[in-house]
Amino acid sequence: MSTLSLAPAFTPTSARSRSTVRLTRRGRLVVFLTSLFLALGVAFLLAGGAVGTDRAGEPVPTEIVQVAPGDTLWEIASDAATDGDVRSMMSEIERLNALESTGLAAGQKLRVPVVSD
Repeated sequence: MSTLSLAPAFTPTSARSRSTVRLTRRGRLVVFLTSLFLALGVAFLLAGGAVGTDRAGEPVPTEIVQVAPGDTLWEIASDAATDGDVRSMMSEIERLNALESTGLAAGQKLRVPVVSD
C-alpha cells in the first residue's frame, strides 16, 4: 500500500501588508492644504471663463420714489407701468432694488424705471 501526501502549492501570507510610510500630524496638514489649494486653483481657472460680454450694458433710466405710509409695491408698479403690465414692472422694481419681498416700509426710497412711450 502506498501513501500519497500533497503539499499545498499556495501558502497564505498575511492578508494585509503594512506600508512603511506613515504621515505625522504636520504631514497630514501639508497634504490637506496642498489638495485644498489645488482644488481652489482649479476652481479659479474654471471660473475665469464665466464672463458676461465684452460690451457694457445700458443703464435703465430710473427715478427715485419715496414710499408713503400705506403704499404697496403693486400701487407703485401700476403707476409706473404705462403698458398695463403691472407684474413685470413689479419684477423689474424688485430686481433694481434687490428686494427680497414685496413688503415696503414708509420712507423707503425705491428706484423705479421710467417708461418712455
